[in-house]
Amino acid sequence: MKRIRETIIVEGRYDVNTLKQCVDAHIVETAGFGIFNDKEKRKLIEMLAEKNGIIIFTDSDGAGFVIRNHLKGLVKKGVVKHAYIPEIEGKERRKASASKAGLIGVEGMTAEVIIESLRRAGATFEGEEREPRAEITKLDMYELGLSGGANSAEKRGKLAQKLGLPKLMSANAMMQAINMIFTREEFETAVHTL
Repeated sequence: MKRIRETIIVEGRYDVNTLKQCVDAHIVETAGFGIFNDKEKRKLIEMLAEKNGIIIFTDSDGAGFVIRNHLKGLVKKGVVKHAYIPEIEGKERRKASASKAGLIGVEGMTAEVIIESLRRAGATFEGEEREPRAEITKLDMYELGLSGGANSAEKRGKLAQKLGLPKLMSANAMMQAINMIFTREEFETAVHTL
């Protein structure tokens, strides 16, 4: 089992269970929206981000993005990385019906998808080194029509689908995800094939 240096932040206990079967890491659950009222847990997450960094690993639905954005705004110092799962329609085995968004969450992902998502987020796997990447800038996003234009949200949605990213991402969130997950060449190839 691969050991990860950063603390992984997830929404619920079933997410914790799934990740513990895939990686050796410190994992903290937010109890969903419970994080909004849990001052002690928010303080803990701030401290963890400052000490070793955190990886926010929430579902690809609207609730997951609300929690992700809250956590991102909470952390003032330290390293925050974002792991994203692909948008896959369906439901988890333990549930009688699909979620409101109809998407499988972190708990329903395979070990391969979870490890690849963490790897793409830039997780620090003990014993592995990563090469620095050429960053995508806000200017790149603008010039390629992915931000600031009338059809930029639609174009981002198409690119997100092509890259296996959640469709609800803002231009800034997409830029951050692309910089963590893909090389500049992979990004440019995907944009030019839209």
